[in-house]
Amino acid sequence: MNELFQQFSDLFLHLPEHLEKFAREQHQWVYLLLGAIVFCETGLVVLPFLPGDSLLFACGALAERGGLSAPLLGLVFISAALMGDNVNYWLGRALGPRILRGESVPLLNKKSLERTRKFFARHGGKSVVIARFVPIVRTFAPFTAGVGVMPYGRFLAFSLGGAAFWVGVCMSAGWFMGNIPLVKDNFSAVVIAIVFVSLIPVLIGMVRARREAIEERRARETAARPG
Repeated sequence: MNELFQQFSDLFLHLPEHLEKFAREQHQWVYLLLGAIVFCETGLVVLPFLPGDSLLFACGALAERGGLSAPLLGLVFISAALMGDNVNYWLGRALGPRILRGESVPLLNKKSLERTRKFFARHGGKSVVIARFVPIVRTFAPFTAGVGVMPYGRFLAFSLGGAAFWVGVCMSAGWFMGNIPLVKDNFSAVVIAIVFVSLIPVLIGMVRARREAIEERRARETAARPG
């Protein structure tokens, strides 16, 4: 298990080198692999930990160097994200009745789902777009939309817009900044910074949820005290 973690860490922190090597060896197959990673992160609610933002950033940098086709990458990523959203949405529709009845669903992280539900409650339909830039939340947002039975046409419009915006922003950032010497020579630190910044909304949500739980407990304790 420790060796597997080390391999994953090395892959994650040195994405450009691994991508460039794979692109040279496998040619067109690299697009299928990259699309599959984005699809799995978005479409499989049990795999919210895959490196979406940093992967798109690294691909943008590699495309700028001519190692990959930027237009083809954009098409693959948007299509994969859209397909993943749809799988997740209909999975939420199928499992929604069980979840609403309070039943346990295997492999489903109920805490992450609850945080996403609150995120959805604050931001409404545009959560599908905003969540694209928030790891973990972007995996659960389409699922939550399905559980909450957001009209499919409305969900699809937000999903398509969010996928295009996410891919455009992350790949453009990699294209324009990924090959700057300071960034290129310290890519591991840049990846960690991307993850940290994108997780800030999640951390804020956890702090708010903790604060609300404390306030609710105090309110119950106050109400339970004899007058």
